[in-house]
Amino acid sequence: MPAGVATADAGRTGEAPAHVRRRRRALVGLVVAVVVLLVVCVLSLMVGARTIAPADVLHALTNYSPTDDDSLVVVGSRLPRTLLGLAAGLALGLAGTVMQGLSRNPLADPGILGVNFGASLAVVVAIAFFGVTAVSGYVWFAFAGAALAAGVVYAVSAVGREGATPVKLALAGAAVSAALGSLITAVMLTSRVSLDQMRFWQVGSLAGRGFGVLWQVLPTLVVGAVLALTLGRLLNGLALGDDVARGLGQRVGLARALSAVAIVLLCGSATAAVGPIAFVGLVVPHVARWVVGADYRRILAYSAVIAPALLIACDVIGRVVAPPGELQVGIVMAFVGAPLFIALVRRRSLVGL
Repeated sequence: MPAGVATADAGRTGEAPAHVRRRRRALVGLVVAVVVLLVVCVLSLMVGARTIAPADVLHALTNYSPTDDDSLVVVGSRLPRTLLGLAAGLALGLAGTVMQGLSRNPLADPGILGVNFGASLAVVVAIAFFGVTAVSGYVWFAFAGAALAAGVVYAVSAVGREGATPVKLALAGAAVSAALGSLITAVMLTSRVSLDQMRFWQVGSLAGRGFGVLWQVLPTLVVGAVLALTLGRLLNGLALGDDVARGLGQRVGLARALSAVAIVLLCGSATAAVGPIAFVGLVVPHVARWVVGADYRRILAYSAVIAPALLIACDVIGRVVAPPGELQVGIVMAFVGAPLFIALVRRRSLVGL
């Protein structure tokens, strides 16, 4: 049936055309995601060892007093923790989305492909052997480690006539991750002086980080996020295959280079600030894809909202499940992310397997 006739029939029956329904669904989903993000941010400011009422939270934010207990808790501790969760979640969600689009592998994420492990090993080495303790110092080690790990995984997977296929990328990433994880453990065991600091950082946590950590990683994180958000059209082309992308006039080499730079900046910034946190970059792009379809321009926008909401929600859960202490967000994210990942794999149409 001609498109015009189909549209006319849809109008007579009161049913909106398919593209209008998709656009409406995407808009509604984005509004819901933003509302959820705002809710978990408010909960992050309220919930902890001591619950603070919303009115008191608002008063502490608008009328800060260094002698007021609520102000010290909200502004001095929970606000930087929440903002860091926003930044790290956004970085990990965008990095995972770009990585899946770049590799055409629905199982790709910074953790599975070894990028986070590379950044982690570099930071651990910086702490243990070079005495670097400030984020401004070891963030550069994180960038170098992330880039080196990504290069090794791609080089290993590209060996052979077929090149870097999605399956070979996943296998190479798993092997490199295992090797880097062993090296991290070896370094931690040989450096007793820095063991506690490295162990706390390695588990992945938003606690104990102040505004200083956020300001130190924010410039590179913003650059990486802006770059990633502009890659939607290029990733759509790469998803069709290199030959098709070239036929559409895209410069495949440039697209891959820009994607790699965005991944390194985002993973390096997030890992240096909060430690290696798994599953965020793996699960979130699939959730976004389920809502908006295969258009990476929309997937990137959704991931930038859903990922920080998921990370902050896990951080809030970690504060209340083990009183009077708390579980670090990296541990809670593993417990939450693993079942989600299993559910996603079982929905073959969702992950493209």
